[in-house]
Amino acid sequence: MARAFERSRRVGEQMQRDLSDLIRREIKDPRVGMVTITGVEVSKDFTSARVYVTVLGKEPDEVAEDLEVLNNASGYLRSLLGKRIRLRIIPRLVFLYDQSIASGAHLSALIDAAIASDKDSKD
Repeated sequence: MARAFERSRRVGEQMQRDLSDLIRREIKDPRVGMVTITGVEVSKDFTSARVYVTVLGKEPDEVAEDLEVLNNASGYLRSLLGKRIRLRIIPRLVFLYDQSIASGAHLSALIDAAIASDKDSKD
């Protein structure tokens, strides 16, 4: 039976906090907008980590450039992360767009429209 707090999840949570700070302070590229890290999934062997991000004020189809910049800077971020986290192996970082927030906003808009339509039909 797996423990409630497995190590890869704890490492992912620490990486999320540290990467948020590092991106905010160290990445000076003007193409990168206001990036929010929504989650980090670290593999069991700590060789790779999927970093899920959203970008404030941009539509999902406009985020490709931000992801390209972050993926190009992943080696630099990995080296800085190695100075903060004491691990034998620092995972290779892969930045991916997290669509859950956009999907949630879309579903919320659909629900609001359905409620408004229902109120209109009752009146």
